[in-house]
Amino acid sequence: MSNSLAIGSDHAGFKYKEMLAQWLRDNGYEVQDFGTYSADSVDYPDFVHPLANSITGGQFERGILVCGSANGVCITANKHKGIRAAIAWAPELATLARQHNDANIVCIPERFVSEEAARAIVSQFLNTPFEGGRHQTRVSKIDG
Repeated sequence: MSNSLAIGSDHAGFKYKEMLAQWLRDNGYEVQDFGTYSADSVDYPDFVHPLANSITGGQFERGILVCGSANGVCITANKHKGIRAAIAWAPELATLARQHNDANIVCIPERFVSEEAARAIVSQFLNTPFEGGRHQTRVSKIDG
């Protein structure tokens, strides 16, 4: 697994995006920030599409998106063929998204998790391998 990650947010996820990016850098990751760069209101697709493209284009293997509920960023990311974005509000969900779905983007709902939980979610997302096997057959059918 590469130590390079893509990260992005909208205004409602800006605080945690900044916190997570710094925490990841402090733990040896190279982090590419796709924005937003302030808490001013923005349209999340403007940041999600470039981040998703960086993963489908091979620049990054995985990404992190943060917004208030995580719904909008997750829906937008999943419009891209090859993206498997999953909402996680608990570390166990990030684990299952990696093990069973080979998720390549984790979406965190800032309004519903603590900073400690957000770090634990990201940690599980980054450190859990895809199980393959019967799950690979299912994942292979996702793109249609």
